[in-house]
Amino acid sequence: MRLAEFEATVDAMVRDIPAAYFDGITEVVVSPRTVAHPERADVFTLGECVPLNIDGGDPAASQSRVVLYHGSFAALAALDPEFDWDAETWETLIHELRHHVEWRADDHALEAFDRAVDANHARHAGAPWDPLFFQDGEEVAPGTFLVDGDCFIECVVREVPAEVDFPWRGATYRVRVPPGTTLPAYLSVQGIEHALAGELVLVVRRKARITDLFRASSPSEAVVDARPLPTDPTGGQ
Repeated sequence: MRLAEFEATVDAMVRDIPAAYFDGITEVVVSPRTVAHPERADVFTLGECVPLNIDGGDPAASQSRVVLYHGSFAALAALDPEFDWDAETWETLIHELRHHVEWRADDHALEAFDRAVDANHARHAGAPWDPLFFQDGEEVAPGTFLVDGDCFIECVVREVPAEVDFPWRGATYRVRVPPGTTLPAYLSVQGIEHALAGELVLVVRRKARITDLFRASSPSEAVVDARPLPTDPTGGQ
Protein backbone atom coordinates (compact mmCIF):
# COMPACT_ATOMS: atom_id res chain seq x y z
CA MET A 1 0.00 0.00 0.00
CA ARG A 2 1.45 3.33 -1.09
CA LEU A 3 1.75 6.28 1.29
CA ALA A 4 -1.18 8.25 -0.18
CA GLU A 5 -3.46 5.19 -0.03
CA PHE A 6 -2.36 4.50 3.53
CA GLU A 7 -3.15 8.08 4.54
CA ALA A 8 -6.63 7.75 3.00
CA THR A 9 -7.18 4.46 4.86
CA VAL A 10 -6.21 6.03 8.18
CA ASP A 11 -8.45 9.05 7.54
CA ALA A 12 -11.42 6.77 6.80
CA MET A 13 -10.83 4.76 9.97
CA VAL A 14 -10.60 7.92 12.06
CA ARG A 15 -13.98 9.03 10.72
CA ASP A 16 -15.48 5.67 11.74
CA ILE A 17 -14.47 6.09 15.39
CA PRO A 18 -16.78 8.14 17.66
CA ALA A 19 -15.44 11.64 18.30
CA ALA A 20 -15.51 11.10 22.09
CA TYR A 21 -12.49 8.80 21.78
CA PHE A 22 -10.45 11.69 20.39
CA ASP A 23 -10.94 13.95 23.41
CA GLY A 24 -7.45 15.33 24.03
CA ILE A 25 -6.02 13.97 20.75
CA THR A 26 -4.61 16.96 18.87
CA GLU A 27 -4.13 15.05 15.60
CA VAL A 28 -3.68 11.65 13.99
CA VAL A 29 -0.92 11.77 11.41
CA VAL A 30 0.87 9.40 9.06
CA SER A 31 4.67 9.51 8.95
CA PRO A 32 6.69 7.96 6.10
CA ARG A 33 9.35 6.84 8.61
CA THR A 34 10.43 3.26 9.24
CA VAL A 35 11.03 2.77 12.96
CA ALA A 36 13.03 -0.43 13.40
CA HIS A 37 13.82 -2.24 16.63
CA PRO A 38 17.47 -1.55 17.60
CA GLU A 39 18.28 -5.28 17.95
CA ARG A 40 15.64 -7.33 16.06
CA ALA A 41 15.44 -7.04 12.30
CA ASP A 42 11.84 -8.32 12.13
CA VAL A 43 10.32 -5.97 14.73
CA PHE A 44 9.06 -2.47 13.88
CA THR A 45 7.17 0.26 15.70
CA LEU A 46 3.92 0.73 13.77
CA GLY A 47 2.55 3.64 15.77
CA GLU A 48 3.01 5.87 18.79
CA CYS A 49 0.88 7.95 21.09
CA VAL A 50 3.05 10.94 21.92
CA PRO A 51 2.06 12.85 25.09
CA LEU A 52 2.28 16.60 24.56
CA ASN A 53 1.54 18.14 27.93
CA ILE A 54 -0.28 17.72 31.21
CA ASP A 55 -1.94 20.94 32.29
CA GLY A 56 -1.11 21.57 35.94
CA GLY A 57 -0.21 17.91 36.46
CA ASP A 58 -3.80 16.75 35.90
CA PRO A 59 -3.77 13.53 33.81
CA ALA A 60 -7.35 14.16 32.72
CA ALA A 61 -6.15 17.30 30.90
CA SER A 62 -3.35 15.55 29.00
CA GLN A 63 -3.12 15.87 25.23
CA SER A 64 -1.55 13.49 22.76
CA ARG A 65 -0.56 13.16 19.14
CA VAL A 66 -1.05 9.79 17.42
CA VAL A 67 1.47 8.86 14.73
CA LEU A 68 1.33 5.85 12.39
CA TYR A 69 4.54 4.94 10.55
CA HIS A 70 3.90 3.94 6.95
CA GLY A 71 7.50 2.81 6.47
CA SER A 72 7.17 0.32 9.34
CA PHE A 73 3.97 -1.11 7.88
CA ALA A 74 5.65 -1.46 4.48
CA ALA A 75 8.68 -3.16 6.05
CA LEU A 76 6.49 -5.75 7.79
CA ALA A 77 4.44 -6.29 4.62
CA ALA A 78 7.67 -7.04 2.75
CA LEU A 79 8.46 -9.78 5.30
CA ASP A 80 4.96 -11.31 5.35
CA PRO A 81 3.13 -12.01 2.07
CA GLU A 82 -0.14 -12.39 4.03
CA PHE A 83 0.21 -9.06 5.85
CA ASP A 84 -3.24 -7.52 6.29
CA TRP A 85 -2.82 -3.76 5.93
CA ASP A 86 -6.37 -2.86 6.98
CA ALA A 87 -6.43 -5.12 10.05
CA GLU A 88 -2.99 -4.04 11.24
CA THR A 89 -3.78 -0.36 10.69
CA TRP A 90 -7.03 -0.59 12.64
CA GLU A 91 -5.40 -2.53 15.48
CA THR A 92 -2.53 -0.03 15.72
CA LEU A 93 -4.84 2.97 15.69
CA ILE A 94 -7.05 1.52 18.45
CA HIS A 95 -3.98 0.54 20.47
CA GLU A 96 -2.57 4.08 20.42
CA LEU A 97 -5.95 5.62 21.26
CA ARG A 98 -6.17 3.27 24.23
CA HIS A 99 -2.77 4.51 25.39
CA HIS A 100 -4.17 8.04 25.44
CA VAL A 101 -7.35 7.05 27.27
CA GLU A 102 -5.35 5.21 29.92
CA TRP A 103 -2.95 8.09 30.43
CA ARG A 104 -5.87 10.42 31.01
CA ALA A 105 -7.31 7.94 33.52
CA ASP A 106 -3.87 7.53 35.13
CA ASP A 107 -4.06 3.82 34.29
CA HIS A 108 -0.81 2.22 33.10
CA ALA A 109 -2.01 -1.32 32.32
CA LEU A 110 -1.38 -1.02 28.58
CA GLU A 111 2.14 0.30 29.15
CA ALA A 112 2.84 -2.76 31.30
CA PHE A 113 1.44 -5.02 28.57
CA ASP A 114 3.68 -3.36 26.00
CA ARG A 115 6.68 -4.02 28.24
CA ALA A 116 5.61 -7.66 28.45
CA VAL A 117 5.48 -7.89 24.65
CA ASP A 118 8.98 -6.36 24.42
CA ALA A 119 10.29 -8.84 27.01
CA ASN A 120 8.75 -11.74 25.10
CA HIS A 121 10.46 -10.54 21.92
CA ALA A 122 13.73 -10.45 23.88
CA ARG A 123 13.10 -14.02 25.07
CA HIS A 124 12.66 -15.25 21.51
CA ALA A 125 15.78 -13.36 20.43
CA GLY A 126 17.95 -14.75 23.22
CA ALA A 127 18.42 -11.35 24.86
CA PRO A 128 18.05 -10.71 28.64
CA TRP A 129 14.45 -10.53 29.89
CA ASP A 130 12.43 -10.21 33.08
CA PRO A 131 11.44 -13.70 34.33
CA LEU A 132 8.02 -12.44 35.47
CA PHE A 133 7.12 -10.39 32.38
CA PHE A 134 4.21 -12.70 31.49
CA GLN A 135 2.27 -11.49 34.56
CA ASP A 136 1.68 -8.20 32.73
CA GLY A 137 -0.03 -10.08 29.90
CA GLU A 138 -3.74 -10.75 29.50
CA GLU A 139 -4.87 -13.10 32.28
CA VAL A 140 -7.39 -15.37 30.57
CA ALA A 141 -7.73 -17.78 33.52
CA PRO A 142 -6.19 -17.89 37.00
CA GLY A 143 -2.44 -18.24 36.47
CA THR A 144 -2.74 -18.33 32.67
CA PHE A 145 -1.58 -15.36 30.60
CA LEU A 146 -1.46 -14.43 26.93
CA VAL A 147 1.36 -12.29 25.54
CA ASP A 148 1.63 -11.63 21.81
CA GLY A 149 0.27 -15.04 20.77
CA ASP A 150 2.14 -17.08 23.40
CA CYS A 151 0.33 -18.64 26.38
CA PHE A 152 2.06 -18.90 29.76
CA ILE A 153 0.80 -21.16 32.56
CA GLU A 154 2.28 -20.36 35.95
CA CYS A 155 3.31 -23.22 38.27
CA VAL A 156 4.56 -22.16 41.72
CA VAL A 157 6.68 -24.79 43.51
CA ARG A 158 8.98 -25.09 46.54
CA GLU A 159 11.79 -26.80 44.63
CA VAL A 160 12.52 -28.18 41.18
CA PRO A 161 9.98 -31.00 40.64
CA ALA A 162 10.54 -34.17 38.67
CA GLU A 163 7.20 -33.69 36.91
CA VAL A 164 4.61 -30.94 36.53
CA ASP A 165 0.88 -31.42 36.00
CA PHE A 166 -1.16 -28.65 34.40
CA PRO A 167 -4.72 -28.15 33.10
CA TRP A 168 -5.48 -27.40 29.47
CA ARG A 169 -8.94 -27.20 27.93
CA GLY A 170 -10.68 -29.50 30.37
CA ALA A 171 -7.92 -32.10 30.54
CA THR A 172 -4.84 -32.53 32.70
CA TYR A 173 -1.38 -33.10 31.26
CA ARG A 174 1.98 -34.03 32.71
CA VAL A 175 5.50 -33.14 31.63
CA ARG A 176 8.85 -34.38 32.92
CA VAL A 177 11.22 -31.63 34.00
CA PRO A 178 14.63 -32.17 32.37
CA PRO A 179 17.57 -32.96 34.68
CA GLY A 180 19.64 -29.90 35.55
CA THR A 181 16.68 -27.52 35.30
CA THR A 182 16.91 -24.50 37.59
CA LEU A 183 14.19 -22.10 38.70
CA PRO A 184 12.60 -20.13 37.27
CA ALA A 185 12.15 -22.39 34.25
CA TYR A 186 10.33 -21.79 30.98
CA LEU A 187 9.21 -25.14 29.57
CA SER A 188 7.89 -24.97 26.00
CA VAL A 189 5.22 -27.66 25.75
CA GLN A 190 4.98 -29.95 22.73
CA GLY A 191 2.46 -32.70 21.98
CA ILE A 192 -0.76 -30.79 22.65
CA GLU A 193 -3.06 -29.56 19.93
CA HIS A 194 -3.93 -25.89 20.38
CA ALA A 195 -5.02 -22.94 18.31
CA LEU A 196 -2.37 -20.59 19.65
CA ALA A 197 -0.41 -18.39 17.29
CA GLY A 198 2.72 -19.13 19.30
CA GLU A 199 3.96 -21.27 22.16
CA LEU A 200 2.36 -22.93 25.15
CA VAL A 201 4.84 -22.38 27.99
CA LEU A 202 4.90 -23.63 31.57
CA VAL A 203 6.59 -21.13 33.87
CA VAL A 204 7.84 -23.08 36.88
CA ARG A 205 8.99 -20.82 39.67
CA ARG A 206 9.28 -20.44 43.40
CA LYS A 207 6.99 -18.13 45.35
CA ALA A 208 8.30 -14.57 45.17
CA ARG A 209 10.68 -13.60 47.96
CA ILE A 210 11.90 -10.23 49.17
CA THR A 211 15.41 -11.12 47.97
CA ASP A 212 14.08 -11.24 44.41
CA LEU A 213 14.13 -7.45 44.50
CA PHE A 214 17.90 -7.47 44.82
CA ARG A 215 18.99 -10.56 42.90
CA ALA A 216 18.09 -11.26 39.31
CA SER A 217 17.27 -14.84 38.31
CA SER A 218 18.20 -16.09 34.85
CA PRO A 219 15.45 -18.41 33.64
CA SER A 220 16.35 -21.82 32.30
CA GLU A 221 14.57 -22.96 29.14
CA ALA A 222 13.71 -26.36 27.70
CA VAL A 223 11.32 -28.08 25.31
CA VAL A 224 9.18 -30.78 26.94
CA ASP A 225 6.62 -33.31 25.72
CA ALA A 226 3.22 -33.49 27.43
CA ARG A 227 1.11 -36.57 27.94
CA PRO A 228 -2.54 -36.58 28.99
CA LEU A 229 -3.45 -38.08 32.35
CA PRO A 230 -6.39 -40.51 32.43
CA THR A 231 -9.58 -39.07 33.86
CA ASP A 232 -11.42 -40.95 36.59
CA PRO A 233 -15.20 -40.82 35.97
CA THR A 234 -15.68 -40.35 39.74
CA GLY A 235 -13.70 -37.13 39.61
CA GLY A 236 -10.26 -38.40 40.54
CA GLN A 237 -7.30 -39.21 38.32
